[in-house]
This record gives sequence, C-alpha cells and structure tokens, in this order.
Amino acid sequence: MEEILGPRLYSCYNCRNHVCLHDDIISKTFQGRTGRAFLFSHAMNVVVGHKEDRHLLTGLHTVADISCSDCGEVLGWKYVKAYDISQKYKEGKFILEKAKIIKENW
Repeated sequence: MEEILGPRLYSCYNCRNHVCLHDDIISKTFQGRTGRAFLFSHAMNVVVGHKEDRHLLTGLHTVADISCSDCGEVLGWKYVKAYDISQKYKEGKFILEKAKIIKENW
C-alpha cells in the first residue's frame, strides 16, 4: 500500500510543507515548548537557526531552533551538543513539536 500512497510523513501545520518521515521517529516521549514532542533522526525542508546553550529537562544542551523553509514557523530544535554523556545520543537529532506538525498519507 505504501507504494501507492507514498511514505507516511509529517508536514508543517501552517503551510503543509513536508518536514519529516514517520519512519524517522526515534521517540514520542519528549517535551517541547508547547507540550508533547517527537525526536526524529532526520528532518527535511527546515532551516537551522543559530546555536545557543539551553537548560532543558535533561540538562544543558547546545541547540538550534528549526523553522519551516517555506513559511518560517518555528517547529522545534536540533540538538547540536549534549554535555551529559547519557544524553549524547541526541546529538544531530531533531525535536518537532506535535502541535506544530500534521500527518500526511495516513
């Protein structure tokens, strides 16, 4: 069936630009600024902003906000660096807030 419909993916809730694939979800148990968030291994059609250090629930991280490349809506952030060794798996991964993305091809 996937060959007919294409892959299940998520789009920007504002402009429907495709931003990530369902198959790239690592975890659905993350917390974003506006509530629940997903951790993805990859994101597409996003612009990565300036790096900054932030104190998050799991400690200090260097992150960069990610925005939709079409409309500029901030969708989440990219983990650039984790200072705690137990959090290193997040480096290079993307947080997308559930409230900022919508399902496509489901």
